[in-house]
Amino acid sequence: MNKPSDNPADPFKKALAEATKVLANDAELTITYSMDPSGLSGDTVRLPQVSRRMTKDEVLIARGTADALALRHKFHDQPTFQRYAPQGQMAFEIYDALETARCEAAGARHMPGTAKNINAKIGNEAMRRGYDGITKREDAPLAQAMGYYLRELSTGRELPKGADTVLNLWRDFIEGQTQGTFEDIGDLLEDQRGFARLARRVIEELGYGDQLGDDPDATDPEDDQSAETDEQEEEAESTGEEQDSSDEEEASPESAQDEQQDMQEASMSSDDMAEDEFSDEVELPQDEAEVEPPQPAPYSDADPNYQVFSTANDEEIAAEDLAEPAELERLRAYLDQQLEPLKGAVSRLANKLQRRLQAQQNRSWEFDREEGILDAGRLARVIANPTTPLSFKVEKDTEFRDTVVTLLLDNSGSMRGRPISIAAICADVLARTLERCNVKVEVLGFTTRAWKGGLAREAWLAAGRPAQPGRLNDLRHIIYKSADAPMRRTRANLGLMMKEGLLKENIDGEALEWAHRRMMGRPEARKILMVISDGAPVDDSTLSVNPANYLEKHLRDVIGMIEKRKQVELLAIGIGHDVTRYYDRAVTITDVEQLAGAMTEQLASLFDSDPRARARVMGIRRAS
Repeated sequence: MNKPSDNPADPFKKALAEATKVLANDAELTITYSMDPSGLSGDTVRLPQVSRRMTKDEVLIARGTADALALRHKFHDQPTFQRYAPQGQMAFEIYDALETARCEAAGARHMPGTAKNINAKIGNEAMRRGYDGITKREDAPLAQAMGYYLRELSTGRELPKGADTVLNLWRDFIEGQTQGTFEDIGDLLEDQRGFARLARRVIEELGYGDQLGDDPDATDPEDDQSAETDEQEEEAESTGEEQDSSDEEEASPESAQDEQQDMQEASMSSDDMAEDEFSDEVELPQDEAEVEPPQPAPYSDADPNYQVFSTANDEEIAAEDLAEPAELERLRAYLDQQLEPLKGAVSRLANKLQRRLQAQQNRSWEFDREEGILDAGRLARVIANPTTPLSFKVEKDTEFRDTVVTLLLDNSGSMRGRPISIAAICADVLARTLERCNVKVEVLGFTTRAWKGGLAREAWLAAGRPAQPGRLNDLRHIIYKSADAPMRRTRANLGLMMKEGLLKENIDGEALEWAHRRMMGRPEARKILMVISDGAPVDDSTLSVNPANYLEKHLRDVIGMIEKRKQVELLAIGIGHDVTRYYDRAVTITDVEQLAGAMTEQLASLFDSDPRARARVMGIRRAS
């Protein structure tokens, strides 16, 4: 009997874990519930977290995810999957989607109830990704459409809303390209090797045959061994009758080897002659590598040697897509309540900043104009001589208005608690302040999708742990407020930083490069990028298999690139961490309560044309 203080979701989670083991036919499976992305890693199944409220959607999604992963564990063989996997990205995505659909369809054949649960999961994913609003084929992923097509064909069940939208946009193309290919699909659902061959055939019919790579069946080691065994047996039978013939057979390999060497030498000499003959006219390639297509551009503009093992699960996502509107409002209310005592002080600093900015905007005038604001300073001459015309003045706009500011917030786990709360409220107040001064503001955040590697690490493990893989985690770059969106519409988004489980690890270099690229696409003449962080870049998965300074070096390279190009003004605030060793213009604060003042003064110094004011602000760094 559960105690009143027990989590009411625990009995359900325990029952689901046992059912998952039975469905996977593996009593040794480890079942965990996590805010990290769901997945299957070896003998561990990660399922989505179920809250104490146990809403209907949470229960359905957890059951559907559990069934899908259990069936993948039961019907999927990783070595066979890797053997037939295509090399190209698009071809691999189609291949993987078809394999997932095969495992789920095979399970539905024996246990029809799993199809209903998995449909609920698919429907939730489709709605979360916005598939129900897609109207153009190019916006619908073909790989997903192929998975949906096979699922519908194999189970005979209608697809949920959103998924059917994606499939319907591609249905004519798929059926036109694969006429008759799926006729006997029912016989292959439990034959992974035969299905893999079919999947490769489908990929070729869809127009991605150039991404398949070598045919794995053409060099099947089992076939090669059997062929060699047959040849050896035939040779033994033919040479076992007469000794004379065996003597000839012993001599023949040497003569055959001599002939082969002669042919190779002749071939080499003819190649050399051909090269000499055409050397003055045509520069022949030395090897096949020179005639291959050019290598892709480096991943990072700042460091060509910076590597990323997989970008397949990286995510650039709007804050509103990571939580339901009601949850965002609740989190925002919690943020406001938590920071109520601090709000007044931050608002006073923001008003001070606004007055300074507006004073700069309004200090320039054009006099002796025929219309505008009456120039009171020149009324005396009108009184002295009534025939003198009235004098007007017009306020001149400054180039200051044509500015965009990006606030890039570290969303790592070490910011959890008061630091992220104060960073969120400061971003909110400063964004509204700058908006009132006609300055465009963008608020971005960066973290990772999982602790210790996520799906990228799983792919690396499945590939045999290649050395020096580079970055080995899945990025999550969050857009809390775009530069063109008014603050009143995005205010609730900043509450997302209060969401449990959101804050994980931080890969600062790539986040900074991402924010810089976004700014370079903006039309404003002046661009200011402010970074707020509390530590050096850290990702356990990446640093465990790369040099210890791998991420820190990349951050320094990105900062160097931005400061050298001078197209974006870069400044940083470190919370309890010395960021002055990375950034030219930086402030380090020891107490998070100082954040509002530091942000205000830093921004004000950039807009202040008085060099002495800038020097005063920069003195903060030395004092810190």
